[in-house]
Amino acid sequence: MWKAARRGLKAKLRDGAVVPSPNIWYYPDVYERENRAQDVDGAIWRVIAEEAAWAGRDVVDVGCGDGFHLPVFASAARSVVGVEPHEPLLLRAKRRVGELRNVEVLGGPAQRLPLPEGCADVVHARTAYFFGPGCEPGLREADRVLRPGGSLVIVDLDVTGEPYGRWMREDLPHYDPAAVEAFFAGQGFRCRRVATRWWFAERAELEAVLKIEFSPAVAARAIADVLRRNDDPANGFTVPVDYRVHVREKPTGLVLPGHSSSSESISPRIP
Repeated sequence: MWKAARRGLKAKLRDGAVVPSPNIWYYPDVYERENRAQDVDGAIWRVIAEEAAWAGRDVVDVGCGDGFHLPVFASAARSVVGVEPHEPLLLRAKRRVGELRNVEVLGGPAQRLPLPEGCADVVHARTAYFFGPGCEPGLREADRVLRPGGSLVIVDLDVTGEPYGRWMREDLPHYDPAAVEAFFAGQGFRCRRVATRWWFAERAELEAVLKIEFSPAVAARAIADVLRRNDDPANGFTVPVDYRVHVREKPTGLVLPGHSSSSESISPRIP
């Protein structure tokens, strides 16, 4: 993530290129361990189920990465489509869900989803693309593929939370969480804050994950902080991490806030 901080959270699309994700693109095996450590109590899933139940419905997961979340949706959904622009991750996702008959994985960016209009009941994106101002093209695409009454669910990190948010703020001093929240509120989203915990059985896994998410100096401080908070390695290592779940429904016959925006920006993934 610290590499993203150096070049900013947004980059203009001039040639159709996709901004690389600084963690999962380059360290997919470590990111797999991170995914397994995240939200071990399922708090985010419970909120999504309350806000946009997906059982028996058609789901699209935008920026699905290597498909980690696709089987969860597939366990109850009628159909699931994962969309991912980075070919190596696309191939990993296809291998992950190869035996699931109700799942398909397609290549494409968030602002040009390879899907027909009105094909989905739920569009989900987790720490991918949608990070505030600049993501309007992706919002419009999500609205296009949603059926009337369908839900757009965006999960991002709550950078105001401690301690993970503090580490992020150190590496991303220009990131304004209040401005991002105001943006989503202005776009018609409601927001639910979710407190989660990441859990690592081994110190080596904890260190590997924090080192792909933060600059070396911040990662060193974060590791030391976690070790102080977890003084019994036999119990593993817990990291409190807060999220925001932004949700809005596609209305019938109404123009959504910001729907006519002409922005052409895209944002990279953050953890």
